Amino acid sequence: MADEKTKLAVIDGETLMDMKLPPTKFCVDTLLPQGLCILGGASKIGKSWWVLDLCVRIAKGEPMWDLKTTGGTTLYLCLEDTLRRVQNRLLCITDEVPPNAFFATSAGTLSDGLCEQIRGFVKEHPDTVFVAVDTFQIVRNNSIDTSYANDYEEIRILKQLADELGICLLLVHHLRKMNDDDPMNMISGTTGLSGATDSNFVLRKSQRRENTATLYCTGRDIPYRELALEFDGEDHVWKLLSDDCEQKEQPNERILFLLSELLRRQPEISAPAKALLEKIDPAGAEGLTPNSFSHRIRKSVDALRRNGITVSFRKSNGDRLICLKRVDGVDDPVAGNIVTIGPENPPCFGV
Repeated sequence: MADEKTKLAVIDGETLMDMKLPPTKFCVDTLLPQGLCILGGASKIGKSWWVLDLCVRIAKGEPMWDLKTTGGTTLYLCLEDTLRRVQNRLLCITDEVPPNAFFATSAGTLSDGLCEQIRGFVKEHPDTVFVAVDTFQIVRNNSIDTSYANDYEEIRILKQLADELGICLLLVHHLRKMNDDDPMNMISGTTGLSGATDSNFVLRKSQRRENTATLYCTGRDIPYRELALEFDGEDHVWKLLSDDCEQKEQPNERILFLLSELLRRQPEISAPAKALLEKIDPAGAEGLTPNSFSHRIRKSVDALRRNGITVSFRKSNGDRLICLKRVDGVDDPVAGNIVTIGPENPPCFGV
């Protein structure tokens, strides 16, 4: 009999597909997810100004570039600064700093208590959602080993910490001096750093004297995205000029519109993807297959919920059903009736 300690914990695909798992949490909606993130940028480019602004806005629950933030306690380990410099910068960007935004100018290294210090802080402040380490280089182990394996191991330790505590842990890091067509390849170190994180961000100017820059974003829980930013020298904050994600999200917005129109007629519906797609797009104008449509729905669960549509999935008679419900339909006399669309029960409401 296999040792229980060595036995793999496995789950079959059917059970996994039917599990109701919590959605990914975001500190900044659609941009900064829970997990381990790294922000790369050239020295003195303005990384710390953005991180400071993030800490204050998340602590206040204020939007960042019109993106909703999840309010909670924040901790900024500004390890290259003094308290005087942090105070001066705070005075530049805001008139009020909330009591749940915390700052420290010293901390241990990975081999000298850093993880325990962060765990202790989160234990004292259980509503902590965001911790920034500026810079990552200061807390790294004093080792001459610059291999992929060493980089990956250091990042793995911090990723486990972020997952354990359920927070967003952001590491501020430098870029290589050599340019690259892929900005992510410019993060200093081996690919063990960027490969082990959940999300990567690179803040890059085309020329140092310019006050504009591009924030390149990619990750496991976010799509590739480029934000054009401008540094406001008076307010000392990065302001958004454009976001190419707005164009990329148009297909999902179209799906949202079609589903909203459908649920205006019947507030609660359960149907296989094929039947549901035939109902909202009988002519096939959207160019979706049942599989791609189901995938879109799964990726848009959070967006649909924010727009008053809840989504769940269940199996019935061998079919996997997409269950949609209009949240504001509770007062509708037919809101309690779930209409299952299938061969044995074709739709009975108008297009």
